Amino acid sequence: MQHVLSPAVAWSQRVAVASLLGLIVLGLLWELQLAPTGSGMLALKVLPLTFAVAGLLKRRMYTYRWVALLVWLYFIEGVVRATSDTGLSARPALIEVVLTIVLFAACAFHVRWRLRAAAGGAA
Repeated sequence: MQHVLSPAVAWSQRVAVASLLGLIVLGLLWELQLAPTGSGMLALKVLPLTFAVAGLLKRRMYTYRWVALLVWLYFIEGVVRATSDTGLSARPALIEVVLTIVLFAACAFHVRWRLRAAAGGAA
């Protein structure tokens, strides 16, 4: 039996999934179309993100926790490339930074609200 989600938990799930999918699409477009850096092998950097999609959709707490940690690697890449790259490659880097911050916040709020609800508090 599945319990009813509070609006805050449902909202954080939608934001987390949307920003995760945005990061995947951005990473693929960035490395394959917008600013290719060679053979396209750097597009494989989105592979760890694809593993998280199912867990976020199923609201697995473990997935929300490890995504909140993993996303900082993409944040670092975005900051480094936004400050060092020039031209077209700097724009996707800034978008990546924004998406990673949104994804981290959504995951953090999701975990916090679910733990609060499990403890008997208001979610």
